[in-house]
Amino acid sequence: MRGMLRVASGLALAVGLGVVGAEALGAQEVPYGAFVFRDSVTVPGGAEGAFDAFVNVNAWWDHKFSEQPARFYIEPKAGGGFWELFDEGGNGVRHATVIYVQRPDILRMEGPLGLSGNAIQLVFTLQFRPRGDSTAVSLELHGAGEVREGWPELVRSVWHHFLAERYKPYVEGRHLP
Repeated sequence: MRGMLRVASGLALAVGLGVVGAEALGAQEVPYGAFVFRDSVTVPGGAEGAFDAFVNVNAWWDHKFSEQPARFYIEPKAGGGFWELFDEGGNGVRHATVIYVQRPDILRMEGPLGLSGNAIQLVFTLQFRPRGDSTAVSLELHGAGEVREGWPELVRSVWHHFLAERYKPYVEGRHLP
């Protein structure tokens, strides 16, 4: 055992001193960076209804890991999750965690969403602001960590799809395919 500790300690020291390269250990370099973007839509009705419609993701969100999840929902409370449970056994994924909620004005979550398994963190804030008989729903998203080429544009376009092509028609009462 003592010899194994010496070898492990020696390897750790060699790595720490840069004697053994990352490639020798099977590691690879990944790009890192950060990005920010904003988007918004205006939906009919008050902020309360717009907020409730947003957290009812099972009705309008169309990007899922499972074709037919047993449950797909957001718990709109501090510490709540954005969950996709594949079955009743608890298999599934937590796409994000609710880190701030001030119902019906603000919902903030953090998590990788569809980029699960990568070292990236997304923090997205949705604000619901009454505008007469409508509500302006604005999104601000910050991403940081492992950011591969094309990911900022992909994340931005997917969020635009969610807001403009799925959420807004859902609130407007249009049938979604």
